[in-house]
Amino acid sequence: MIEAVLFDLDGTLLDTSDDLGAALNYVLSNHGLPVVSKAAYSSAISNGVAALLDVGFGSRLAEFDKDSLRQQVLNYYEQNLSVHSHVFELVEEMLSSLRDRKIKYAIMTNKPAFLTLPLLKRISALRDIEVVVCGDTLSVAKPHPEPLLLCAQQLEVAPEACIYVGDAERDIIAAKSAKMTSAAAMWGFIPSKQQAISWQADLYLTNPMSLISHI
Repeated sequence: MIEAVLFDLDGTLLDTSDDLGAALNYVLSNHGLPVVSKAAYSSAISNGVAALLDVGFGSRLAEFDKDSLRQQVLNYYEQNLSVHSHVFELVEEMLSSLRDRKIKYAIMTNKPAFLTLPLLKRISALRDIEVVVCGDTLSVAKPHPEPLLLCAQQLEVAPEACIYVGDAERDIIAAKSAKMTSAAAMWGFIPSKQQAISWQADLYLTNPMSLISHI
């Protein structure tokens, strides 16, 4: 009996690809390097800024201070959080259906709080979500299960009664470790369908509304 659904943020509820890509390309341009296409950077987004830098700088990355580059990307992104970001198609309908069914929901993202909380306030469909656990809420982040368990505790729901939906392998690992039903968001920033299938999630969701049939 499912009583709650927990969601990853980037690539699951929210398409942040163009804003994060713009931050990467801004830094690349500042260093005289060619910008990269959306097709190149989108699949890296769920793996964080380090993965974006790998995509953008490639073999040239060793020539730079990675910590400095990371901070440059974050600085630009923080100042341009929601220029292009928007919920994926059918997310609003899915959340409405969960409310109609009295199913609780929350966000558990590895994105740090200083970026997550201001961003959520700017997205009307997500700003009223009360339980939000970020990558730095605890001393551990996904794939560790503790942040997911904290979400369940705050919702007052047993982990076994939760589905966790995400678009990265660490999401599936964390859900399984927390004894939750794991669900892969196949509309998100997955590296490829073949790789996503190799994660062996409990559920593979083709679009946000397909979640409802599993409640």
